Amino acid sequence: MTSVSAGTGVEMEVALDAALADAVPSGAGPGGGGIGRLVAELDAAEEFPAPLVERLDAFGLPAYYVPAEWGGVGTDHELLLRLWRTVARRDLSATIAHGKTYLGAAPVWCAGDAEQASTTAAAILAGEQVAWALSEPDHGADLLNGTVTATAHDGGYRLDGVKWPINNATRARYLTVLARTGAAGTGRGQSLFLVDKTALAPGTWRVLPKESTHGIRGIDISGIAFEGAALHADALLGREGTGLETVLHALQLTRTMCAALSLGAGEHALRIAAAFAAERIVQRRPLLDRSHPRALLGRCAALMAAAEASALVGSRSLHSLTGEMSVVSAVVKSVAPELTDAMMGELAELLGVRSFLTGVYAHGSFQKIWRDHQIVSVFDGSTPVNRAALVQQFPRLVREYTAGSVDEEGLAEAASAGDPPRPLDRGSLTLLSRRGCSVVQSIPALSRSLASPTAPAGLAAHAVALEAAAAEVHALMAAVTPAAHPPMAAYEIAAAYELCYAAAACLHAWSAGRHRHDGEPLWEDGLWVRAALRALRARLAVALRSPAPVAAPGDDRINDLLAQHVARAARTGAPMTPFGAPMSRSGEGRS
Repeated sequence: MTSVSAGTGVEMEVALDAALADAVPSGAGPGGGGIGRLVAELDAAEEFPAPLVERLDAFGLPAYYVPAEWGGVGTDHELLLRLWRTVARRDLSATIAHGKTYLGAAPVWCAGDAEQASTTAAAILAGEQVAWALSEPDHGADLLNGTVTATAHDGGYRLDGVKWPINNATRARYLTVLARTGAAGTGRGQSLFLVDKTALAPGTWRVLPKESTHGIRGIDISGIAFEGAALHADALLGREGTGLETVLHALQLTRTMCAALSLGAGEHALRIAAAFAAERIVQRRPLLDRSHPRALLGRCAALMAAAEASALVGSRSLHSLTGEMSVVSAVVKSVAPELTDAMMGELAELLGVRSFLTGVYAHGSFQKIWRDHQIVSVFDGSTPVNRAALVQQFPRLVREYTAGSVDEEGLAEAASAGDPPRPLDRGSLTLLSRRGCSVVQSIPALSRSLASPTAPAGLAAHAVALEAAAAEVHALMAAVTPAAHPPMAAYEIAAAYELCYAAAACLHAWSAGRHRHDGEPLWEDGLWVRAALRALRARLAVALRSPAPVAAPGDDRINDLLAQHVARAARTGAPMTPFGAPMSRSGEGRS
């Protein structure tokens, strides 16, 4: 592993992107299609993306999974989000394969003692992988009722049962395993263990075969079966019976960071479609010259910008709004994949048959990224699971919104993309947010602050409309009766709340970054934020069954400007999103 150099987020993105662009094995042939063709060939063969994973190791990416206090450089979750986004816009499969170690190790940083943390850190920095063994064949996300058991035995534990499906169950040396140590179905019935497969006696464990998958075809989606595997007492992470609590704390980190997968996949898809629209000639005119394709591209670029703002504010909130992450992580984990899936569906319409053919345009990259991304909404708690968690916090969210509770200092830091964050205090993670969600609760004040002659045309109107929608959403939330199994309508209200969060994140990110990005095309006259708010308000109107929003002044030109921007970015490798980095053209090529 190479040493990790210091640099800004964008500088590190550019360096990693360049490293990936050149990750084509020698002997692939001159002009052989570069990384796009390599990724397509690995996918077709259902082969593990080893060339890219090895390049990530050589770059030093594992060091970003290890907190600085244990010898790594993991001090900034915005930076990690950006790095993962950079990998995902080349190949989502490689990001998922490599990034699983961060997910697997997160519970160690949350609950492990000094020896466990230092051992895990040293292993990761030496190139070892860590998997997270939570799900089981008959229980899935129902962690309370898992049947894998850890029984007290000879001063340690005896581990029995099957974990499946698990990413990197076969390839990883270490696994953090959730196992029952108490009564089934109880909050204190599960404990978490750090298991080193090489320390287990032969015959007491076996890996299960790799499963064939619709997307991420080459990834090690397998499982592991334990049969009387002996664990030392020091394999226990935290106190016995606290496994579920540790998992829920760690998920606040990992769910938030999963948004990077959607950002990279979405940008990849948008680049492909924008390039196609500029190149495809129909009746002597490129598609890009026609109003419908331009409107579609502009709308998709707006959704991408909204997802990016949500993810950036969420990743920075880990540091500055840590106590609110039980809400923020659930929201970001749901809204980023949903906006990206919606965008890909529209782009598929533009690409037509080329959206699902495997080798006709850009090595079939679009159909691969579309397939691959479908799993993101399932990772680390599916969208329904996250919305159920959000619904349980409706009463608190309504009270805090009504009271106007906002952590102004923490919110300002969360919105200031690119600034060094304060150190993450994992001890401040809570199962329920005591202060609600500052991002959403700030909407009324945000609306008032934008009622200024200096605001871009139409932006104040968008903010006022958002405030009205947020008030309606909270009124609907207040009418939901708390229940262990909420009605379907509650999940729909949760989806509307997510859109309010995304819109507020856009406004905060724009307000904090407008002077830093002065002169950049997407920031000119509030272009991206106006487009994102229009797109989000349209989706909110559907969710609330209210009339579609009336166009604000200047909105009629937004789609054309955004479409022109993404087409130019696809051609030149320039940043495609408001907070993005350039993309190296080295090694790229279309069929």
